[in-house]
Amino acid sequence: MKTKLVIFGITGDLSRRKLLPALAQIISTGDFDDLSVVGVSRHELSIQQLFRPSVGDALPLSRVSELSMDLGDLDDYVRLKELLCLKDDEQAIMYLSVPPIASGQIVELLGQSGLNTPNIKIMLEKPFGTNLESARRMVNHVAQHYDESQIYRIDHYLAKEMSQNIVAFRGRNALFDHVWDNKSIEKIEIVAQEVMGIEGRIGFYEQTGALRDVLQGHLMQLLALVLMDVPQDFDWNDIPALRLEALHQIEVADPNKAIRGQYETYRTEVGSLDTMTETFVSVELNSVNSKWQGVPLVLTAGKALDSKATEVRVNFRKSHEAQTNCLVFKIQPSEGVEIKLFTKKPGYDRQFEEKKLSFEYPSDAMLPEAYEQVIVDAIASQKSLFASSDEVLRSWEILRPIQKQWSEKSDDLRQYKAGSSAEDVLSSTNYI
Repeated sequence: MKTKLVIFGITGDLSRRKLLPALAQIISTGDFDDLSVVGVSRHELSIQQLFRPSVGDALPLSRVSELSMDLGDLDDYVRLKELLCLKDDEQAIMYLSVPPIASGQIVELLGQSGLNTPNIKIMLEKPFGTNLESARRMVNHVAQHYDESQIYRIDHYLAKEMSQNIVAFRGRNALFDHVWDNKSIEKIEIVAQEVMGIEGRIGFYEQTGALRDVLQGHLMQLLALVLMDVPQDFDWNDIPALRLEALHQIEVADPNKAIRGQYETYRTEVGSLDTMTETFVSVELNSVNSKWQGVPLVLTAGKALDSKATEVRVNFRKSHEAQTNCLVFKIQPSEGVEIKLFTKKPGYDRQFEEKKLSFEYPSDAMLPEAYEQVIVDAIASQKSLFASSDEVLRSWEILRPIQKQWSEKSDDLRQYKAGSSAEDVLSSTNYI
């Protein structure tokens, strides 16, 4: 189907770093000759200045246009509608690459101008609210103008190749399918740790923190992929419903099983000596599903740590302590699957040594970047990589008790040095 991709915030950082390069790669495949792009900005733009640095010659200028708009003026949305002039065999995708504070008004005026017909889709960037109440308001607001089938909420972790491979690995390999429950698994850990701190993102991070920025969306979605049922005849389109079912079976969080920390120079960086914004968070959850009862589900995210890694670690039960037991899905920076094994050490002494059996994509493999994948899937109306409204709300519901307690308590924030390990933070007795 002929597609017109409208990018609000075309001059923004996300657009320049991610969206435009993703479009260049998509166009270079030669499979999307019916795709054109409209860049929306508050200022007059030069198509040459806007697209050439990012996409080179990959996107012919004949398929690119720009429109300067006052995003608070309904008449400008009417002009956009006239510019698009959609026919029955065409669709438009509204990509809101704008701060959340601006997206509500844009959704409202798109709806009022009639840019919400069934052949129009809307793509929304996280965060989807800051708590359960604000997320519910956002969901209800968007629902006034768009059907759920038209809404594509982006969580780029879901679009990573290895995130999708969690499903393939579980569903298509009998060796692991048969042991994917509490009889064989003793603990699941999902971690997202970074070496860098907030790196100049003061305004954003002070309003967000590690729980809202990473754990509520990215890590909860990865957890749902690990826990959800994978039917023998599953369809990728069924995955959002399967993830939601898994989330509904997770108990509401116990605040006493949540830890928050802040690296020691953070307060100086943001210029606030009493800020309680966490740069580290670890939460232990539990599922009431009979397959997962008794298995600790530990989600951990942090900045200014000793290494960069986003991983899903599945710890199998041991029959004795000398055994290895960890299966790792590596999401980033490298993508692959790894399992530790003991083998006999070469030589006469019959000693054991630990080795890693691993799968990684070849260095020359062209893996689709996450933003390429979400754009392609939105064009094709494939929703498996997007978070549904119900998933967003359930994730906030699970974490609500933690947010409530943290808003009322000020003596449980651990301080850690930049470069600490996650284990160091968890064992720290140094409180701010």
